Amino acid sequence: MSERSPAPGGLALLESLVNTLDVETGADSLDTADGRARLGITEAELPRARELRESLRAALLAHAGRPPHRTVTPLGELLAGAPLLVAVDERDGSAALAPADGGPLASRIAAAVAEALVAGTWSRLKACEAATCHWAYYDRSPAGRGRWCSMRVCGARAKMRRYRAREA
Repeated sequence: MSERSPAPGGLALLESLVNTLDVETGADSLDTADGRARLGITEAELPRARELRESLRAALLAHAGRPPHRTVTPLGELLAGAPLLVAVDERDGSAALAPADGGPLASRIAAAVAEALVAGTWSRLKACEAATCHWAYYDRSPAGRGRWCSMRVCGARAKMRRYRAREA
């Protein structure tokens, strides 16, 4: 739905996972083998991936100052057992958290959240406030107050609803 460019760094994975479901139509790309392959998950991992997706969506709605879209398992609980390791670059000595055990989805998400926390970008990943959308996007606005994934679609709809309410 969004015309925005992908989120930076590891946040692109989180954005991609949340955006596997089109809330308006119900289309879920995780239903297809290609959709699962893009995220490196198997059919057996689907229930966990969907649970992670909706917990992420709730966290991103919170970043936008909105209540959760539904009751979900808190993201922190889902990531608490995610195996991570400290990877140290031999050349420059830099270190980062990395997924352990071949990178299961929860570990890759935990590593991406940790990277974003260090970079100060975690709260810029948001979910569109439109109830029929909730698409994940990276808020690049200077003040960090973006509200919609797209001003041309969701923003325009919200503004038109407000205009019509005033005119009524």
